[in-house]
Amino acid sequence: MSNHEVPLDYVNSVVYDLQKAFWDERGKGARFRVTTVGRDYFKDKCLPRIKSPDVETAISTIEQILKEEGIITNISHEIDDRLLRLRVQGCLHTAVEQRLVAKGVEPFTCIPANLVVLAIEETLDRPVELAEIKVEDGVCHLLLVLFESRPTFD
Repeated sequence: MSNHEVPLDYVNSVVYDLQKAFWDERGKGARFRVTTVGRDYFKDKCLPRIKSPDVETAISTIEQILKEEGIITNISHEIDDRLLRLRVQGCLHTAVEQRLVAKGVEPFTCIPANLVVLAIEETLDRPVELAEIKVEDGVCHLLLVLFESRPTFD
């Protein structure tokens, strides 16, 4: 294989087509089928670097990795009880979400959000649900719901 870089517009076009086809097939149900997109990347690149099991560390580690990789420019967040609001800026895939919105399709997946979800679930054993994705002025506004730790039967 050559050392040639694949153009971002090509990658985003393919991602868009895949998401659109999945939406056409599943509608809003597609959201629940894509929550683990990015799992291999998370296990290889992210999980080894998360050093303490808390939400703040999980988010800041994911942000740092995605910045280093040139995938995003910033993630900011606020926590209000069980609600975690993320703002992802400068994401390479924002164009995909914008194309979906232009076609009347609600954005239903976000790789940076999936990575944060995986980090919280893996390191804190807390279920997380991506409840909402909105794109405004090139920024993704994400609402995640943090649930209590999974019950144990010890």
